[in-house]
Amino acid sequence: MKNWLLGLCALVGACATTNSDAQQPQTATEASARGTPITIGTSYTLQSAALGDERQINVWLPADYGAEANANRRYNVLYVLDGALDQDFQHIAGLGQLGALSWTYETLIVVGVQTKDRRAELTRRPHDPRHAQEFPQAGGARRFQDFLGNEVIPFVEARYRTGEGRALMGESLAGLFVVDTFLHRPQLFRDYVAVSPSLWWDNQHFARDGGHDLEGRTASNTRLYLAIANEGGATQAGMDRFLRLLEAAPQGSVTWRYSDRSATETHATIYHAAALDALRWLYVMPQPDYGPTPWYYLDEPDRPSEHPAH
Repeated sequence: MKNWLLGLCALVGACATTNSDAQQPQTATEASARGTPITIGTSYTLQSAALGDERQINVWLPADYGAEANANRRYNVLYVLDGALDQDFQHIAGLGQLGALSWTYETLIVVGVQTKDRRAELTRRPHDPRHAQEFPQAGGARRFQDFLGNEVIPFVEARYRTGEGRALMGESLAGLFVVDTFLHRPQLFRDYVAVSPSLWWDNQHFARDGGHDLEGRTASNTRLYLAIANEGGATQAGMDRFLRLLEAAPQGSVTWRYSDRSATETHATIYHAAALDALRWLYVMPQPDYGPTPWYYLDEPDRPSEHPAH
């Protein structure tokens, strides 16, 4: 019996040792293969008095933000609507990094602002009875503008070295909100980026009546970037009307640019490319002159060189 017990204990000990060993990396390569998380920014939860709710605020900082040499440098800020981690924050933050890497446009702080009910938060109460009936939850745009102006912007500017330039960016209903803010709260931001904005909203109300909000505006440094995909219908008609309002706006009151991407982009594909184009226009950096491009960089990679061999 004693020998049998000793044998059983030895067997259990061997199994325990085997299981323990299996849980431990066998080599340095296996240990490193476990990976480490990648962090692209800082996420805050902001309790909003204007909304009566809490919202996720995500912040991406340029890699050189913490450098000692930049201790006194201030960075302009791009505020992105629909900016939660599962919305548009991460791919627009990538454009922030692209600017820092490519030096083709200014390095910015990127701030993502979460939306929850876009139809309620990014729209005004419709005048058109059909839309009022179809979208009974609509009408929260003023509250969301208050949220941005009174809570989000002060929150960011109290924590980071922000510059004087602020930009607001959004697509679709968020693009409509950008146009709304440009028309009715233009002091909140210097730059506005509206990608395929839903200008069909409320029977094209902003495109029809927005001219009243532009009348009497004085010279300013306000800039507006507009882009549209192959939307067609009331969205394109609303854009065409709005462009005519901008053409008639007081001279010097706004600098604007329109990018028609209807031949190449859909509503689902336009945002990232148009956002990049907007940043390149709004925050372009002068490029150094390196002289003529060497001939061996001019050839297309799939075409034999037409230049003589050297």
